[in-house]
Amino acid sequence: MKKLFILFVAAAMVAAFTVPAMADAEWNFYGSARMTTFYVDDDPDVVGADSDKGTVWAQQGNSRIGAKVKFNDEIGGRFEMSDSFGKRLLYGTYNFGGGELLLGQAYTPITYFYSNSVYNGDGDLLNIGQFYEGRQPMIQLKFPFGLKVAAVSPTAGTYVQVPGDVTIWPNVPAVNYDTDVTLPKLELSYGLKTDVFFVDVFAGYQTFDLESNVAGQKDTDITSTIYGIGGGANIGPVYFKLGAHMGENLGDFASLWEQVSVNANATIDPATGTVTDNDAMGYLAVVGFKLGDAATIEAGYGYEEFDANSNAVGAQADETVQYYVNATINITKGFFIVPEIGMVDRKESATAGAEQGDITYFGLKWQINF
Repeated sequence: MKKLFILFVAAAMVAAFTVPAMADAEWNFYGSARMTTFYVDDDPDVVGADSDKGTVWAQQGNSRIGAKVKFNDEIGGRFEMSDSFGKRLLYGTYNFGGGELLLGQAYTPITYFYSNSVYNGDGDLLNIGQFYEGRQPMIQLKFPFGLKVAAVSPTAGTYVQVPGDVTIWPNVPAVNYDTDVTLPKLELSYGLKTDVFFVDVFAGYQTFDLESNVAGQKDTDITSTIYGIGGGANIGPVYFKLGAHMGENLGDFASLWEQVSVNANATIDPATGTVTDNDAMGYLAVVGFKLGDAATIEAGYGYEEFDANSNAVGAQADETVQYYVNATINITKGFFIVPEIGMVDRKESATAGAEQGDITYFGLKWQINF
């Protein structure tokens, strides 16, 4: 009983301090409920292996609830939680007159959404043509003329020197490199937008050191770069969007880049410490037609590849392609459905002749915003 009483008093004190603060701020709550209902045929293209066919009928993980907050003319913020109440967004902003400072987890400066592909939980051709690293903790400066600069939480990969299951307490591989990060991930973007067209350019840089834990083997470092361009235009009811990016070691820069492909990291010769960079690229094209306020028809194509620069016989770039056609049909304000049909072709792996199969799909996304 004593513990319950203390807990009640603590909760009352928190409420006493927070309710007046909330009363002074403007809270605009919102939510989005999303369902995915697709039939999917995943064919591994392997002799003797059957296709994995079935219906996906589930609430999308990017369903959300959140709020945008304005405390005064200078201070604001936002939070957003997923369908499982995990953190999607949580940041505060300070408008200092000549720009805006953002602190917290948000979409990074080099994150864009050109496609409206809804398969795979609003896949949007992300990392199949559209570079994407998700929502990350960062400190960002945004300026009114379209420039964003951010210091982002780094994504340092794990590199094992000697394969095997040798571990030390608490289950840490004893033969891994020790990863040392000195600088945060650095990103910048610039956007120009008018009523007719828009243009985006962006770049990113990350580096971290790997100190050897094996006697006689050399230390090394992994550096990742990313740069790209995109844009689009509206010509009456027709719109189109194009984008492309290139970089090195994008699996190290953004682990989400490997959501379809794998092994887009750098490779290391542990004996010499020599790093072989993994070259990567992607591009996409989207075209759509707006049928007034009732519906929009869209088609898109995305392509990505990475090349580990291996000298092995039969080595090649690993490619993935997706193309789709869909229609966004507005039922009423805040409620719409999106039927879509398409294919994800995983093509051959980094070894020539090793087919990875493809996915064909058709179905609907349902969404109600409130």
